[in-house]
Amino acid sequence: MRPVEDIKIRKGMKVSELMEKFAKSGGFTAPKIAAAVDIIREMRRNRVETFLSFPADIVSTGTRGVLVELIDSGFVNHVITTAGTVDHDLARSYKNYYRGEFTLDDGMLLKEKKYRLGNVVIPQDHYGKVMEEKMMPFLEREYGKKKKWAISDILRDLGKEMKEGSILNTAYRRGVDVFIPGYTDGSFGAQLWSFWEMYRDFAIDSLEDEHRLSEIMFNSAKGKMGAIIVGGGISKHHVIWWNQFRGGLDYAVYITTAQEFDGSLSGAQPREAVSWGKIKPRAKQVLVEGEATVILPLIVSSL
Repeated sequence: MRPVEDIKIRKGMKVSELMEKFAKSGGFTAPKIAAAVDIIREMRRNRVETFLSFPADIVSTGTRGVLVELIDSGFVNHVITTAGTVDHDLARSYKNYYRGEFTLDDGMLLKEKKYRLGNVVIPQDHYGKVMEEKMMPFLEREYGKKKKWAISDILRDLGKEMKEGSILNTAYRRGVDVFIPGYTDGSFGAQLWSFWEMYRDFAIDSLEDEHRLSEIMFNSAKGKMGAIIVGGGISKHHVIWWNQFRGGLDYAVYITTAQEFDGSLSGAQPREAVSWGKIKPRAKQVLVEGEATVILPLIVSSL
C-alpha cells in the first residue's frame, strides 16, 4: 500500500518532474501518463524496435510538431498512419490551417469555401488545390522512374522533396519507413486514382508493403517490439495485427478517447489484444484515456 501524495507545483518545475509527481499522486489518469513515459523511456534505453501509429486528424493541429519530434528524436523505427496524414502534412507545408470552434456555422463555412475539422478551419484552396498542384508533378516524376510502386516507396520519395519540419521529410531523413494500409481513403489516394485514370500502366503494389511488414516481424522474433498507439482505426489495428505473428508486442502504450463497450477496435483495451496474441501477457503496457493533443505533448515533453 503506497500513500497518495499531493502534487505540489513550484515555479520553474520541469514537465519531467511533474511526471514524477503524477506517478505518486494516486490520480485517476495522471499515473497512467507517468507510466507511459516510463515505458517509452525503457523502450528507448533498451533500443526496442518501435512502431508509432496515429490517425490523420491530429496532423491538422499543432500536435503534428510533437509527432515530428518523436520521429526526429529516434524514438520510433516505423510509422503506420492513415491517408489523411499525407494530405495535412503536405498541405500545411505550404498553406496555413486556422484555429476555429466546434460550434461554427457549417452552412456558412460551406458558402465561404472552408472546411471544418473539429475546431480547425481549412480554406478549400489550402487543401485540395495544394494536393493537386504538388502531387501531380511528383507522380509524373515517379512514373518516369518505374510503373509499379509500393506506397512506402512513394512516401519516402515524397518525403525527400517535402519541407523540413514535416512528418514525411523527417521520416525520410531519419530512415523511418511510413506505411498507409488504407491509402485510398483521402486526397492522397484520390490523386493516385486520378493519375491512374491518365496512365493505366501506373500501378500500386499493395501487398509489397504487407510483405515488408512481415519481414519486420519475422526478423524481430528474437528481439523486443514496442508500439506507441495514438487513437484507433486501421493504423492501430495494422500494428497489433502484424505483431501477433511474432508472438505479440513486448511494450504497448495506448492513448485513446474511445470506449470498449461497443466492441470497436478503437476502444479495445490492451487486455483484449492479449487474447488474440497481439500483446504478450507479460508485456509492459498502459492505456491512457485522454485526448491526444493534450496527452501526447505532455509525454513527449517529459521524454
